[in-house]
Amino acid sequence: MKEKSTWQRILLVVLGAVVMAWNIRIFVRAGDMIPGGFNGLSLLIQSIFSTFLHVDLPFSLINLILNAIPAIVSFKFIGKKFTLYSCLMIVLSSVLTDLLPGFEVTTNPLLISIFGGIINGCAISLCLFANATSGGTDFIAIFFSQRKGIDTWNYIFFGNVIMLVVAGLLFTWERALYSIVFQFASTQILHMLYKRYQKKTLLVITDHPQEVYRIIRDNTNHDATEFTGVGCYEGKERLMLYSVVSAEEAKNTIRDIRKTDSKAFINCLNTEQITGRFYTRPND
Repeated sequence: MKEKSTWQRILLVVLGAVVMAWNIRIFVRAGDMIPGGFNGLSLLIQSIFSTFLHVDLPFSLINLILNAIPAIVSFKFIGKKFTLYSCLMIVLSSVLTDLLPGFEVTTNPLLISIFGGIINGCAISLCLFANATSGGTDFIAIFFSQRKGIDTWNYIFFGNVIMLVVAGLLFTWERALYSIVFQFASTQILHMLYKRYQKKTLLVITDHPQEVYRIIRDNTNHDATEFTGVGCYEGKERLMLYSVVSAEEAKNTIRDIRKTDSKAFINCLNTEQITGRFYTRPND
């Protein structure tokens, strides 16, 4: 997969920051939502100080303090450039959240929670496409995705639900429940758009195994295993290639295989988890 240039990454990060900040101004604050992650935790702390201590803290100050330790860990274990682009996203989205004007789109809390969650998922995806994150729990998700080779976004969702239960205990359950809908919509969009840590198993029955293997190798940097079998209908010997690839690479790989062998029989399966050596493209 072709690497993005520095300017492409910066553009995606800036766009993601603007979308996220405006989403907070237009949807999150209009519906009094707590979106999950460190943005949600920042808004929760902001609400606690405002409601119980009558102190108005700026969103940017809270968010930057909360992200300091995860950013240091990311710099050491995930990647330096990855962390720097992520810090650009964190600082820019935090400052823009305090500066951008807000306007009313709807007052319906269900519409706010659904469409606000969808936009939030798109904003996070823009950052991830730039090999960066929006900070906080995204750092944690990327760290464990790389170490364990699994898609961890749904686990992050359940962690956010715990935070939202705390919000329900402190404020109102209606606010917390709508926020869970917001977070669920965001997680599903993220899971649909960003497939880097999702895996696909390819089973390819072909008469051109070497050509197909080269496509898999060149497109994904993954190996394959060749099996010999017998087709039950015709009783002829057939060759099958088995390989596990990243979900984001599967579509283009299947397309190229079809170009090389139009008669190839391809079965693409979802893979929940793998153990053993599996190449993951570095973030830097």
